[in-house]
Amino acid sequence: MGRGGASKDRESGAERKCLATGDVQQKYQMVRFVVGPEGQVFPDVMGKLPGRGMWVTANRAALEMAVKRGLFSRSAKQPLKTPDNLVEEVEKQLARRVVDLISMQRKAGKAVAGYEKVKSWLQTEEALVLIQAVDGSGRGKSKLSTPHYGHYIGCLTADELGLAFGRQTVIHGALASGGLTLRVVEEAHRLNGVRKNEAGIDQPKG
Repeated sequence: MGRGGASKDRESGAERKCLATGDVQQKYQMVRFVVGPEGQVFPDVMGKLPGRGMWVTANRAALEMAVKRGLFSRSAKQPLKTPDNLVEEVEKQLARRVVDLISMQRKAGKAVAGYEKVKSWLQTEEALVLIQAVDGSGRGKSKLSTPHYGHYIGCLTADELGLAFGRQTVIHGALASGGLTLRVVEEAHRLNGVRKNEAGIDQPKG
C-alpha cells in the first residue's frame, strides 16, 4: 500500500491500452510484449522483461488481430518480426505460469488434489477455489460445486494439473485462501481468454 492507502499498482499506473481493441484495462487482464535486439516480438507474461511494453488484452481474438494486422510494428513505429506461433506461445507461457503458481500453493499447504480431499475442503469451507480439468468427466465434475463467494478454474488439462500436483494426471483440485491463490485466479483468467476451449472461470457467487 502507498500513502493514503493507495496501492502501488494504482500509483504506478496499473491500466494499459490494448493496441488491438483500443480498450483500457488493468494490466493483470492483459499480456505484455517487448521487442528483442533483432526486432522480434516476444511475449512477456511475467511483465518483467526490459524495454518498452506493448499491451494486448488476454483474449485470443485480440491477439490474433494484433498479429494479422501487424499492429506491433505500427505501435513500435518500426518493422518487427512477429512469429506465426505467437498466440500459441502466449498460451503455453500462461499455462506454465498457472501450473507453477498452483504448485507453489501446494508446497505451502494451500492446495489439495483428488476427489475426496477436495470434497472435504469444500464441505469445511476451507476451499476458496475449485479447479477441475477441462478434459475430465462432466458427470464426475458435476458432483462438486464452486465454493460460495469462491472461484472456479476449468481451463487446465488433467496433464497440466498433474504437473502442478506432482502426479501423472489430476481431475479435481482446490485452493485455500491466502498466499498466491488470488494470483492463480488472475492468471487463469488470462489463460482462459487465450485458450480454445469452452471452459470458464466463475466469478464469486453472491
